[in-house]
Amino acid sequence: MGVAKFIYHTVFGWKIKGDFDRNIKKSVLIVAPHTSYFDFILSVLARRILKIEINFVGKRELFHPLIGWYFRWMGGAPLNRGKNENKVQAIASVIKSKNEFRLAIAPEGTRTKVETWKTGYYYIAREAGVPIIPISLDYPSKTMTIGTAFFPTGSIVEDEIELRKFFKGVIGKIPEWS
Repeated sequence: MGVAKFIYHTVFGWKIKGDFDRNIKKSVLIVAPHTSYFDFILSVLARRILKIEINFVGKRELFHPLIGWYFRWMGGAPLNRGKNENKVQAIASVIKSKNEFRLAIAPEGTRTKVETWKTGYYYIAREAGVPIIPISLDYPSKTMTIGTAFFPTGSIVEDEIELRKFFKGVIGKIPEWS
């Protein structure tokens, strides 16, 4: 058993339900609920166990020569976050420019309780022409569940209703923020 599997399954007691369609090389992964920094640790271990590339974007300044190699190794891609930059188009361009890129993003946009999701994930997927894959982190059952690809229809209101069904009853590390 690999180190990541040992830590994830034995030490932390978590399991993974579902898997990625390996034929889908580009997508936007929405991971929720996002209530703790520990979500990142679980996700990095799951990525290692599943042997799949999962990515993120970060401000360009993180990718300077001294430590940029680490963020690239972790799946990061630099993003120009200038005031005049359209972030949706910039991130979609990053996805389009790669052969394989699965952008992980928290639709809440924060680790605290929110009533509405940020819509960037949706518009990034539409602009890049890629599916959205929902991933839940349910702390009571210690289960990460990977959903199936969802292709946005253009009606964000209806599509978000469908996507939120996947997360119904899922509780994060900090339950009151779920």
